[in-house]
Amino acid sequence: MPILIDLHALKDILGPPMYEMEVSERLSQPGVAIGLAWTPLGGEIMFVEASRMDGEGQLTLTGQLGDVMKESAHLAISWLRSNAKKYHLTNASGSFDLLDNTDIHLHFPAGAVTKDGPSAGVTIVTCLASLFSGRLVRSDVAMTGEITLRGLVLPVGGIKDKVLAAHRAGLKRVILPQRNEKDLEEIPGNVRRDLSFVTASCLDEVLNAAFDGGFSVKARPGLVNSKL
Repeated sequence: MPILIDLHALKDILGPPMYEMEVSERLSQPGVAIGLAWTPLGGEIMFVEASRMDGEGQLTLTGQLGDVMKESAHLAISWLRSNAKKYHLTNASGSFDLLDNTDIHLHFPAGAVTKDGPSAGVTIVTCLASLFSGRLVRSDVAMTGEITLRGLVLPVGGIKDKVLAAHRAGLKRVILPQRNEKDLEEIPGNVRRDLSFVTASCLDEVLNAAFDGGFSVKARPGLVNSKL
């Protein structure tokens, strides 16, 4: 007799799903972004979550982080504070000083796993920009890249494994440092066809790619555009 394999038969043959993709559910509110991490076992997607509350301007970091990743978090909040007026980012009381009477908590889930390295910088900036703007990060975007205090995006390693992790998770857009563009040649052709890549040299480009409709800069009052 012919054997019919349908959805019910697959479940009986293969068993329950080994991995549960929860990307869209996790990005259903502001203050969450997806990063890409490299591990000895390959690439992984990494969620970054942020919340704010009344306080004294403290930054709390949890998730078993190494020193380099902690530095990336401090760099991210410093860059956002210096550019708050440019992007019209305010705390709960409407102040452009994002830490004025405000505490920020950054959490990296999977706390049992030690996390370190500079490549989460762009993800932390995007996560905090989402928190203070009240806008959702695109649920199909993952990113990786080191940042500087001036807002530049520096190259990182493990691009092939990270891109494969994004593809495996069903994401559609990957934001990479511009200087890592050459590493895309290592990605299998079928994976490259399924993904769109945005290469960024600065954080302005990262934010524009991470939010639907871009991340517009607030126009400065009193300035008139000239056609000269």
